[in-house]
Amino acid sequence: MTRRIEEQTSALVSANRQGEERRAFIEAVLSGVSAGVVSVDGERRIRLINQSAEQLLHTEGESPIDRPLHDVAPELDQLIGQAERESVVQLTSGGEIRTLAVTRVDSDGGHVLTFDDITQQLLDQRRAAWSDVARRIAHEIKNPLTPIQLAAERLQRRYGKEVTSDPAVFERLTQTIIRQVGDLRRMVDEFSSFARVPKPVFRAEPLVEIARQALFLHEVAHPAIHFSLDAPEPPPILVCDRRLLGQALTNIVKNAVEAIQEKGEEGETPTGSVAMKIGAEEGRVVIELADTGIGLPAERERLTEPYMTTRSRGTGLGLAIVKKIVEEHFGTIAFADRPGGGTVVRIQLDAAKLAPLVGASEHDASGEEARPTELTRMKAG
Repeated sequence: MTRRIEEQTSALVSANRQGEERRAFIEAVLSGVSAGVVSVDGERRIRLINQSAEQLLHTEGESPIDRPLHDVAPELDQLIGQAERESVVQLTSGGEIRTLAVTRVDSDGGHVLTFDDITQQLLDQRRAAWSDVARRIAHEIKNPLTPIQLAAERLQRRYGKEVTSDPAVFERLTQTIIRQVGDLRRMVDEFSSFARVPKPVFRAEPLVEIARQALFLHEVAHPAIHFSLDAPEPPPILVCDRRLLGQALTNIVKNAVEAIQEKGEEGETPTGSVAMKIGAEEGRVVIELADTGIGLPAERERLTEPYMTTRSRGTGLGLAIVKKIVEEHFGTIAFADRPGGGTVVRIQLDAAKLAPLVGASEHDASGEEARPTELTRMKAG
């Protein structure tokens, strides 16, 4: 009997050890996978969750173990009662809307949910589709624009002095045609820019000069708006494509000016301020632009999506192009509310990743080599 008890005790210890080893192995595997995994019991209380799931669900450092799944992620809880084992759901996490591909498996009286964040994947697919649409639209519209404009200008020059019945109306109509053709041409240019952003040519460039030029173009056109630039000393040098980065900064300054104009009363000269600040954080170049305009729309997370616009005359391509340029510079762009009203646009560029690219840049127009990478210094003010 003693020997039998010892054998049973040894078997129990061995089984317990194997169970602990199996549990540790499962936890190690789950902690290393990128997909989120949540296991719930029959009462839909969480009994196991991996680190990826906690990050996707933004549990804010609190353990969700033994909490009802409905309290942590009601969107996932709704899937348990459905017949489909695979679903795509939108989940609000950390103030952002994320799209998850979810698979449900019934196990031991409970359920195991695995899910992947496919938000960026869907965005890339939409962006690729919109690029193709933009390319086709640009091709179809661009061809007839030149003859229309030339015909209107010819009419104006040839018959402008001969029209006697109502010359002012004739002049106004031909000018309208020319102006509208110009608007269409600018729209086509945006379509083309979005469909095919040129490959960047990286050189060491004075970032402050690029920023100052972007502000100057609008400062001359809008004297009632106060523009300012805050940059560290010595002026930072950044490896970048000067033309593309200048285009991106010009676009966000233009959006800031238009936001101030929308906030002003109709018929009055719009007033406000546009402040740009350049700095550095942990090896990243930071460019912030704050305006006192109308502020961000409700769907702020979709601002950089193609053809997403809140303005009646906007194409919705400006910020989409800006995002592509920023991503080409190993950067990110984010939007936030400005204290007191308005918008803050924050661009971060990875100076460390950009620095080696200067050696791969093409020769400039004079045949000289791009300036050396040692110029890629960034000193916070």
